[in-house]
Amino acid sequence: VSDLRASALPGSLDVSRSMFDLRSPPHRFMKRYDSVSSVPSSTSSRKDSQGSNRSLDTITLSSDERDFGRLNVKLCYVPSVEQIWITVLHCKDLSWPSSFGENPHICVKGILTLPKPVHFKSSSKEGCNDIEFMETFVFAIKLQSLQAVRLVFKIQTQSPRKKTIGECSLALRELSSQESSHWLDISPPSK
Repeated sequence: VSDLRASALPGSLDVSRSMFDLRSPPHRFMKRYDSVSSVPSSTSSRKDSQGSNRSLDTITLSSDERDFGRLNVKLCYVPSVEQIWITVLHCKDLSWPSSFGENPHICVKGILTLPKPVHFKSSSKEGCNDIEFMETFVFAIKLQSLQAVRLVFKIQTQSPRKKTIGECSLALRELSSQESSHWLDISPPSK
């Protein structure tokens, strides 16, 4: 059996860390780009079939291109008591299909993908594009077990019907006793 963790591959790039480790100032070197044009969104336009320019704001994006928002979480491992602390802070720029209703009640469901998965769920909040949760979940699990799994979040509606708006995840191999904050892009739910 090969050990595929970062420590076993010297010189390899740790993709998940570069994507999710945002301890350095997050927006200093980042520019937002539209997914359909690769040019800064403030100047983006596109020619339609007749050759005239249209702003990207007027183009309806498919569900794969739509921006579903971002989830902010904090993680910390307390080695003295072998506990992981997971704090769900808030969803920002959250959007959902109109078929889900105008103001559905929304919660965040978390899953630690251990051999016997650990599930947890935030309280339900009225849907808007910026929802504060500020809820902490604590589980007693050995660090070695956690470093080989992912933490998956599903953003779900609770009423009128239970549906998944989107999901996001991160690997826990960099988990440490120093609290880390993560902004995760919410993607369409996997089929």
